[in-house]
Amino acid sequence: MYDGLRELVPIVIGILERRGADFSTAEDAVQDALIEAFRTWPVNEPRDMKGWLITVAWRKFLDRVRAESARTAREEHAFALDTDAVTTSDDDTVDLYFLCAHPDLSPASAVALTLRAVGGLTTRQIAEAYLVPEATMAQRISRAKRTLSGRRLNRPGSVSAVLRVLYLVFNEGYSGDVDLAAEAIRLTRVLAASIDHPEVSGLLALMLIHHARREARFTSDGALITLGDQDRSMWDSHLIAEGVGILQTALAREELGEFQVQAAIAALHADAQRVEDTDWPQIVEWYDELLKLNDSPIASLNRAVAIGEADGPVAGLAELGRLDETLPRYFAVEAHLRERAGEGEAAAKLYVEAAAKASNLAERDHLIRQAARLNSER
Repeated sequence: MYDGLRELVPIVIGILERRGADFSTAEDAVQDALIEAFRTWPVNEPRDMKGWLITVAWRKFLDRVRAESARTAREEHAFALDTDAVTTSDDDTVDLYFLCAHPDLSPASAVALTLRAVGGLTTRQIAEAYLVPEATMAQRISRAKRTLSGRRLNRPGSVSAVLRVLYLVFNEGYSGDVDLAAEAIRLTRVLAASIDHPEVSGLLALMLIHHARREARFTSDGALITLGDQDRSMWDSHLIAEGVGILQTALAREELGEFQVQAAIAALHADAQRVEDTDWPQIVEWYDELLKLNDSPIASLNRAVAIGEADGPVAGLAELGRLDETLPRYFAVEAHLRERAGEGEAAAKLYVEAAAKASNLAERDHLIRQAARLNSER
């Protein structure tokens, strides 16, 4: 059944394109239909797989178009403001960082303004990186500038707010002609050269260590490769060494912050020559430290994964059971732990459920492949 599905994917995408869908939206719609197939076919397989897939994919496409139209209308209403530029002084780069992280700005506006005012990117470049129309991004930046007009630095953001904005930029990764991960590193280097702050160093170290694994994170055709399956010889040892060196200097100041802790966890992963060599007990200890600094549900979720590796999947599942099921990636983590515990059938169903909630196409595809792999082994 699953081999037949794979063969139908390009055919159905082509049919949707002929009906007026662009390739990217058609691909997303077909992926949504595949998730529905994995959910329903094991108990109710259709007689005409191709017809079923075309019908459901087209319905998913229309749902996406309606949702996007509604989102665009909301944004246009929210950002329907005068787009006259408001001059922002560039005499002091550090002042600009803190201005862009002003508490009256939303995270999305703060990121856009940072890339425009501090990063020097054009509105078109930022729009392409975020896959939104240039007009929408221009309105977003203009709105941010208008929010700050006349306020200047009377209520600048804190160091924590600045770092959060830079971390958001980094997490966007890369797309189009603008490599946002590399741009975030460049901006953080500038800030680190201007401010002697251990958390600025911690964030820079975290970015460098994560970025060092970039080339190993995807196959040549864009499929996601999880940390445990990556070819570690592809990791950039120079970036890792630089990041670890910056981290060690920051930790020596004994002013621990959450970015330093996250960098320490990343460094432990980078230090392992093989996945089997990972020091999971120490990673659990660092997650304990992180939760003392920031009682984040996501940190708790990652801690459950670490406990599952350090003490076994049953212990990991017990820890996971204490958390909220609505957390992002909750079902992906449960699927992984169930699989390690030998519960293949339950894990396959959970991978499908996790795929339906995935935030990006690469992760969704990976989870679907995991489900298909387990189903084919039954």
